[in-house]
Amino acid sequence: MDKKKIITIVSVVLMSVLLIYGGILANQVFSKNTKFSQKEFYVQVPTGSSYEDVKKILEPLVENMNRFEMVANKRSYPENVKPGRFLLTNGMNSYQLVKALRSNVPVKLAFNNQERLEDFAGRISSQIEPDSLLLINTFQDSTFLKENNFTSENVFVMFIPNTYEVYWNISAEKFRDKMIKEYHNFWNKERTEKAAKQSLTPVEATILASIVHKESVKKDERPRIAGVYLNRMKLEMPLQADPTVIFAKKLKDNDFKQTIKRVFYNDLFLNSPYNTYKVIGLPPGPIAMPDITALEAVLAPEKHDFIYFCASVDRFGYHEFAATLPEHNVNAKKYSDWINGQGVAR
Repeated sequence: MDKKKIITIVSVVLMSVLLIYGGILANQVFSKNTKFSQKEFYVQVPTGSSYEDVKKILEPLVENMNRFEMVANKRSYPENVKPGRFLLTNGMNSYQLVKALRSNVPVKLAFNNQERLEDFAGRISSQIEPDSLLLINTFQDSTFLKENNFTSENVFVMFIPNTYEVYWNISAEKFRDKMIKEYHNFWNKERTEKAAKQSLTPVEATILASIVHKESVKKDERPRIAGVYLNRMKLEMPLQADPTVIFAKKLKDNDFKQTIKRVFYNDLFLNSPYNTYKVIGLPPGPIAMPDITALEAVLAPEKHDFIYFCASVDRFGYHEFAATLPEHNVNAKKYSDWINGQGVAR
């Protein structure tokens, strides 16, 4: 056999081997390698995870781990594991899986209507990596409180209801820093000046807004309610806000899951800094997370002479307002007679 034929045969054999190897490689890299039924699946890789940890996370989701590992090694993934939240889609191949594990997907955090810092921390910890205890401790760090003129009772005012984009593996400190930045962005010069016109600081305005928020779900009525409380504060009257009594009762019972629909006469004597029937001025902290309409109601209250209000019998969800005690007593009796007839015991 001449030299030229030998070279030709060797070339053909090598080409065949390369084609076979290429086919095997293509199968390893580009064939489907997922086994979950959902269209999309988010994988969370905790901070400090190793490559072995990632493989354990992926094991229920990947059809052939050997194929994944071959591509991961080729792509130097074992040496470059990153924590975070990653989106996998049904039908991904090994190459796409490795690529996806390098693309941290942010979380859209939305929060409102939380009653306490503890509730808020629990809500947030279900959406990002730090647990609720770590979040609370970070929010209540003494140095942070001092630097921002907060107390452990009022630091909850820092959180402005909105939708925020963060990475799942954000640290508790970085999350707190983002929230304080958003707080200062909200309390710009214009809003701070509006609060000052009501003789309030941003913290005081938020605490009052939390009461207004709890008093009425009717957003169009909130500026009028805010006006009532500001009138009382100018007269140095107790705020006498029923929602603060309800909050004080829940705090005393250490049970914020209970539903309290009615405040009784004896409740008004509960010893608590949150009971505004006994304490002049604002409570030491918010009784809820006020939404933006409640905050704006305090910053732009309705101007009037009303000092009193109670729930309306004729306009469900709204209130009846009065400038004098005799007028209020008429409205209050009407409401009391109605609610007694409903048999509301708590």
